Amino acid sequence: MNVALIYPPTCDPTAPYLSLPALAAALRDNGCEPVVIDANIGAYDWLLRRETLTAMAERIERRLSRLERQAQLTHQQQLLYARFWEGRRSVDAIDRIAGSVDLLRGKRGGRFYDYPSYIRATETVGSALRLISAAYAPVSLSFTAYRAPFSLLSMAEIERDAAPESNPFYEYFEQIIDQLAVQRVQIAGISTVFPGQIQPAYSLAFAIRRALPHIHVTAGGPALTQLMVRQSPQRQARILGPFHSAVLFEGEQAIVHLVRTVERGQPAAGIIIGDVETDLGRLPVPDFSGLPLASYLSPEPILPYDAARGCYWGKCAFCHYGLADKGTAPYRERPIEMVIKHLAQLSERYGSRIFYLSEDTLAPAGALRLARAINAEGKPWRWGTDMRPERALTPDVCNVLAAGGLLSVALGVESAAPRVLALIDKGSSIDDMSAAAAALAGAGVAVEAMCITGFPSETNSEALATVRFLAERRDIFALFVFCQFALMHGSRVSQRPADYGVSDVWQLRGDEFGTALFYTERPSLETGGERDQLDIEIGELSRHWQLGEYPWAGSLSTAHTLLYYDHYGPGAFRRLASVELGSTCRPVRVARRAARFNLTDIEANAPARDAEIWNHLIHELREVGREPYERLADALPCAQPAASWRRVEAEKNSQRQKRDRR
Repeated sequence: MNVALIYPPTCDPTAPYLSLPALAAALRDNGCEPVVIDANIGAYDWLLRRETLTAMAERIERRLSRLERQAQLTHQQQLLYARFWEGRRSVDAIDRIAGSVDLLRGKRGGRFYDYPSYIRATETVGSALRLISAAYAPVSLSFTAYRAPFSLLSMAEIERDAAPESNPFYEYFEQIIDQLAVQRVQIAGISTVFPGQIQPAYSLAFAIRRALPHIHVTAGGPALTQLMVRQSPQRQARILGPFHSAVLFEGEQAIVHLVRTVERGQPAAGIIIGDVETDLGRLPVPDFSGLPLASYLSPEPILPYDAARGCYWGKCAFCHYGLADKGTAPYRERPIEMVIKHLAQLSERYGSRIFYLSEDTLAPAGALRLARAINAEGKPWRWGTDMRPERALTPDVCNVLAAGGLLSVALGVESAAPRVLALIDKGSSIDDMSAAAAALAGAGVAVEAMCITGFPSETNSEALATVRFLAERRDIFALFVFCQFALMHGSRVSQRPADYGVSDVWQLRGDEFGTALFYTERPSLETGGERDQLDIEIGELSRHWQLGEYPWAGSLSTAHTLLYYDHYGPGAFRRLASVELGSTCRPVRVARRAARFNLTDIEANAPARDAEIWNHLIHELREVGREPYERLADALPCAQPAASWRRVEAEKNSQRQKRDRR
């Protein structure tokens, strides 16, 4: 049985993710040799090329030319007009992209660690993404999201967004289909881990079904599980769309069972329930064979590994994370002897010396066992992970962790307000968090803080307390991030909203799959002046670090950040805050007078009007969809040609009339 495992765009291109290696190892352990395709790095390897970007720029010019010929522009056309001109300002990426990609892959000597050069390279990639997004506007593409105005609202919209004219990955997906045909694949499994992969996964599945209808197409992964698990059986059947089947929860044993079922010619359609609590001691070492490790945008391989799964605390009220129907999955660890053996195999096979332990959180006792074992074996490995800020992280324990290779740890601080911590049910006090962070930093570990603002009922002073907690400990924290609270299906807040001061929770009519939850609460951060003060203080705090956008150096728990810690030490991004970046990659100047319509006015007003439409749909009508949106958009005034263009056109008409009279 020929099986393909595919990891779709769009997400981090700097390192492989764990899902394909874990599934591939399970299949190989059962006598099946899969074809492994990381279509995320494959897609970006294809997109981030001079030839592809040149074609994108030409596509923008064709689409812009059609708008320039219009007598007036509707609201939706104004949004496109602004995006096309934004894309034109990003054409600098075309000439710079090859050198920038080479630098990120470590092919330009040591310039990966020359921060100004590194920033120019990442800015070039950012310009390339803006160029690609503009070419396929209204799509917006990044390494964290894939957005279109009506994404994932219904199967009709999903199929519409999969069409060639709407899908920037379409041509690359045709290459995948050719590969599946040549290798006579009979089952294609698409692993969707992050929300930004869901629409591309569906687009790829539609393409496979059209071109190779004999292939059984299945899907799985955390993103698909969280989309499917809360649906009724009837709605699950509708959400499957182009997929024959979907595996929910952990997939190693389920994919083996699916292959055997299809191999026997038995029915294998619909929802397949995988393990909720896999025995990690029975799983083989993740197998990265077949992945193009030299193609990832990093100078050396940073491999993920799951020494544990799930969360041993599992009580945080905001959380619905991982392969679980509610909250988090049960906590399990691999036997420490197995972990050491697996890391040794991965290091020997792939040359990896830095690992990211990719789990919800690692218990201090498990981390301590790992560090002691690494130290006892005399291995040079370094590793990063996520942990809870616990009393167990004493100075003595942290010294052992550091001696055993702990390079960085992201701590779930969440808030420095006692009432909010209790409401979240974090299980850690402010003193606990402060002591744990200080002990880790004192041992030479890079300590990252993950914080939340806007938790229901949080006051402005409580939000500011978290900012000031970090400010008072600037020398301790290596990096930080503030995330805005979002209500998630499966979290305790969504299950018991009244306990958290949430008076109203709703989904939008027209959102057939219920992808988003909205709520109301008593006012706190929403008042303008208070929110402004919070933004000011976060901005002031940020000046003391070089913070990076995901997945670049300076963002939490990424391959590049680990490499910078390893190279410069735990204070890397505090020291880099004082580095003079010089002339970075700036947008190309485009003469606005060349625009037929008033570009300054359109760029200033069209996005704001669009935000008002969506706010009205979400909070007033509580409805979403193409028809209600277009009804509101069509009521907005059209843009007329700029006065300078009207004068030019009037003069042309006058000259034409004179010629006609002669």
